[in-house]
Amino acid sequence: MTKDNLSPELYRVIDANLNRLKEGIRVVEDIMRYHHSNKELSTKLKKLRHLAFIEDIKKLLEHRDSINDVLRPTVDSELNRTSLNSIITANFKRAQESSRVLEELFKLEDAKKSEVFKHIRYELYDLEKVISKL
Repeated sequence: MTKDNLSPELYRVIDANLNRLKEGIRVVEDIMRYHHSNKELSTKLKKLRHLAFIEDIKKLLEHRDSINDVLRPTVDSELNRTSLNSIITANFKRAQESSRVLEELFKLEDAKKSEVFKHIRYELYDLEKVISKL
């Protein structure tokens, strides 16, 4: 993070979305790796997860306040998964949405980083299409 145009609240948004992005990718990656034994797809997902990197993690941690998150309690719809495919779909959507939030916020701070998150988002769209056919 270079310009430091972000408020503590926006650092919280970045922190939450970075975690959500990496967690969503990791769920799909692990399903591809362990359930499907698909080295190619799990490797692509792993590389995307590693691209979702922010150097100044201390700044994010400094502003993290997960205890007081107003939406911390689980919503009933989050407990409703009917199949492995529904888990994959939910996690692709979670990761895509988070990468979009990060893409937009980094337009305030670091245009190159914004482009990284845009790249991740489009790669996720493509991987979702491929994986949906398995």
